[in-house]
Amino acid sequence: MSYRKVDSADVADDAMIGDGSSIWHLAQVREGAVLGEQVIVGRGAYIGTGVHVGARSKIQNYALVYEPARLAEGVFIGPAVVLTNDTYPRAITPEGGLKSADDWVAVGVEIGTGAAIGARSVCVAPVTIGAWAIVAAGSVVTRDIPAHALVAGVPARQIGWVGEHGRRLLEQADGSFICPVSGNRYTLVEDTLKKVEA
Repeated sequence: MSYRKVDSADVADDAMIGDGSSIWHLAQVREGAVLGEQVIVGRGAYIGTGVHVGARSKIQNYALVYEPARLAEGVFIGPAVVLTNDTYPRAITPEGGLKSADDWVAVGVEIGTGAAIGARSVCVAPVTIGAWAIVAAGSVVTRDIPAHALVAGVPARQIGWVGEHGRRLLEQADGSFICPVSGNRYTLVEDTLKKVEA
């Protein structure tokens, strides 16, 4: 495979990196990680053991993507975002010994195609973020987010809907939603946003 890695980046020998990807200064990609084609991993970012990152995703500077996270294609992870993996974090056991890998079960964050997680947001595993959703900068996600949802706050709550262009959809008098960029129309079907095919 052909990808770009600067000298200061640390990529495990068995990590699989897709063609056209770029791993920038001080980034670390751990053992067994799988990155698709044209993935960008920014300065100081961390990709944990066995994490899967879909093609054409962007992991911005100093983001921390802990295993066993699964990112679909075209996912945007903003600067300093954290995807956690420990529901009950502790450094030591109740007996006072150093907690080891055998003392806990890693849980992950799953992110759908085209979704974007804003700068300095924290996604507290286990959560699933649907396709094309947007998590506003500085949010803390503690529950699943549906596809196309726009969420913000601590904890994150839904404040609207977004289309594939990332712009907030405009609600119409008939209850449908319109993308101000593409003109695409969406309707809610049992709390799920669906694009109306022309």
